[in-house]
Amino acid sequence: MSRWEPNTRERLLDAALELFGERGYDSVTVAEIAERAGLTKRTFFRHFTDKREVLFAGQEVLSRVFAGAIAAAPASATPAEAVGSALAAAAAEFGPERQERGRRVQAVVAGHSDLRERGLLKRATLTAAMAGALRERGVRDPAAALAAEIGGLAFWTAFARWTATGNEREFAALAAEALEELLAATATLD
Repeated sequence: MSRWEPNTRERLLDAALELFGERGYDSVTVAEIAERAGLTKRTFFRHFTDKREVLFAGQEVLSRVFAGAIAAAPASATPAEAVGSALAAAAAEFGPERQERGRRVQAVVAGHSDLRERGLLKRATLTAAMAGALRERGVRDPAAALAAEIGGLAFWTAFARWTATGNEREFAALAAEALEELLAATATLD
């Protein structure tokens, strides 16, 4: 095994997805994932706490991207515009080269209730990061919480559309469209 090669996290994810596809999620061990990636089990645990986490690891990065983009939005930006900036910044993480991987992750998660539960916890973390960043900008609750929830829903709506079979649209366009749809829907709640 090599001592160091780039993209360790992606290599582990790809190895996990290959094995999950071949044998099913429940039949794969961390040791097998590490071996398939050409790494040690110890290296796996330097990057992930367990085999579930390998499917959700990118969400830590997204939380930072969302919070950073909201903080960097112009001072004159409304909460919705700041959330739109966060979605646009996050879109950089979702290039066409990652679309098939996203589909494969979605398929594994959809097939296991414990993974769906973990996904909901990760979603809550992303929403909390946006709400916290909005509060730091001076947006008060309930506006900060509502804007973050709408932003989170727009993100996950876009992700579901992006990973849908046959979709070839860019994530950025899907995210902007989802946010626009949700904001229009909130206007009809009067």
